This record gives sequence, C-alpha cells and structure tokens, in this order.
Amino acid sequence: MNQKKVAVGMSGGVDSSVCAVLLQKEGANVSGITLKLHEDCASPDGICGSSADAEDARLVAQRLGIDFFVCDMKETFQKAVIDRFSKSYERAETPNPCILCNRYIKFDAMLKAAQQLGMDYIATGHYAQVAYDEKTKRYLLKKAKDTQKDQSYVLYSLTQHQLAHTIFPLGNLEKAEVRAIAEENGFHNAHKKESQDICFVPDGDYAAFIRRYRGISFPEGNFVDKNGKILGRHKGIIHYTVGQRKGLGLSFPCPMYVISKDLETNTVTLGPIDELYQTTFLATDINLISIPKIEGEMEVYAKIRYNQKEQPATVTQPDENTIQVTFKEPQKAITKGQAVVLYQGDTVVGGGTIL
Repeated sequence: MNQKKVAVGMSGGVDSSVCAVLLQKEGANVSGITLKLHEDCASPDGICGSSADAEDARLVAQRLGIDFFVCDMKETFQKAVIDRFSKSYERAETPNPCILCNRYIKFDAMLKAAQQLGMDYIATGHYAQVAYDEKTKRYLLKKAKDTQKDQSYVLYSLTQHQLAHTIFPLGNLEKAEVRAIAEENGFHNAHKKESQDICFVPDGDYAAFIRRYRGISFPEGNFVDKNGKILGRHKGIIHYTVGQRKGLGLSFPCPMYVISKDLETNTVTLGPIDELYQTTFLATDINLISIPKIEGEMEVYAKIRYNQKEQPATVTQPDENTIQVTFKEPQKAITKGQAVVLYQGDTVVGGGTIL
C-alpha cells in the first residue's frame, strides 16, 4: 500500500501543528505548507498570516523533521478575498472573509499547489469531519465533535473534489485534547492565542481599510425610519451593518437598530428591534454537498451567522443557483452578504450567500 502523501496547511497555530503530528503518527508522508497571503500589517504578531506565524510553523515542521514550503499567494489572495470583500461592502453587503478564504485559497489554491508538489491530500486544523456515503456516492461535510469549536459553517462551499482530497484530523477531538497533544510533543505554540481579527484588517476598522484600499469615499447621508422620515445623518453607509445598535451617534427614547441600507438613496433605515425579524429570504451562489439538488420542499436546520445555533426551516430551490429559506420562527438580522448554511442532523446539506 502506498504511503499517503499529505500537505498540512500550517498557520503557525496549535491546531495545524497537531494536525501534522497526528498524521505523522498515523504513518502518512507529511509536509507542511504555509501560505503567504499579505504583507504584515502594523499590528502585534498573532494575526493570521503574519511573519511570526510562518516562523512558528517552520519551527514545528523542523521539530517533526518534515519538509516545509512557503507558498506566496498574495496576488491570489488579493483578487479572491480582499477585492471581493471590499466590493461586497460597497454593495451594502456584509461579507465573511473567512468563507472567501476557505473557498478560493485554502481548499482551492492550496490544494492545487499541494498536488503540484506531488501530494495526494491536504489537511487543515479546522474542526469538522469528512465522511463518504456509500449509498449516494457523495462526500459529506459533518460537524466536529467539539460543538463549541465546530467550523462546518465556514466550510460549506467545499466541492466534492475538494472534500475527496481533504483531511480534518481534529474533527473528532476536543480543543483541550488538542492543546494536551501539543504539550506532549513539546510544541512551543501549545498555548498560543487564537486569532480573532480579519487578518488583513487587524485593527478592526474595515471601513478605513476599504477607503484606503479602494480609494473611494463614502458620503454622509440620512438615517430614516421605515416610512422615510429623516432621523439624522450618518457618516457613510459603509460604517453600518444590519442589526447594529451602538455607534449610531443618535439618541432615541427606545433602542434603535440598523434595519437595512439602500445604496441608491444612500440611506440607512433604523427601527425598533421587532423590525429586525423576518422569516423568508433568498440566497444565491449556492453549493450543495449532501445532495445534488433540492427537490420540492426540504426540512432542514439553517444557520445565518457563525455563532448562531441553527434553527428549523424549510428550503426550496427555485433555480440552479438560488435557494429560498423559510424559518419556522422569525429570525433576527438576516444580513445580505452573509452565508446561510443548511443542516440535517450533523451533516451539512449546503449553503449560499444571503440576498
């Protein structure tokens, strides 16, 4: 039997480091790949993709005695992630850059690079599981054992080809077990802090980043209510997201939230919390995993943001690239540009981008 050749995407963190040692102990021929995605920003080390992360990854690879490669993907990352992220905000959407990165970089560009290096599979430190259904002859994406760390939501765009060549060694482990394995193997990054920020906007000011990056200014406009009554002035539509309550710069007798944004009129609609709830919406740019197509009306559990618990819903597929989702109970702040991911039990049915 040929030895399995696996390229581990090594970010310098504890999760990907433990991936490498677990696969090595299973007898795989392991190599490490670190992706250079952007120039280091003026921020403390620890952001995803910094030079310090690359050095941490190299030290782990050296300790394990495995080959280590650094792939320069700055140009690809700029076009596939930063450009899409910026243009999405310009369309008054709220994108998820981690989903874009997984879709176009980690499981597309990195897989292609690994295969060019003669590897059979890629592995990452994501908390999720891949299975194969003999009955349907389809690869499945499933939730991780550690429900607090489960990352299946940001992986819904994986194709059958990508799932067939992807390994998630941590899918059946708890985070505490992963750190313990790192300690047992003497990894210096066993207790390294996890990155929480957008890697290319480490200060969190995405509006300022987009102004600099795109060279576009976003003019002031009116806050209005649902009837069009002017409530005050906003500082530029890009500064606001659906569901936002703080930072509006206005005072009201009761809490007011961003309900919607209109690019054509350059207005931001505010309203009380009950106006944030809705039941039905469309999503486009869909990817189905467990089935090739949704026939008729399907009962699912749907999730509209990463940290939300999925909720009961029905879904139909009116055309090849669109799904219509109807929640059993109204949901708060269904946001254009975010992802909706559909589940049946622990299995991801698929997902798409909210319209």
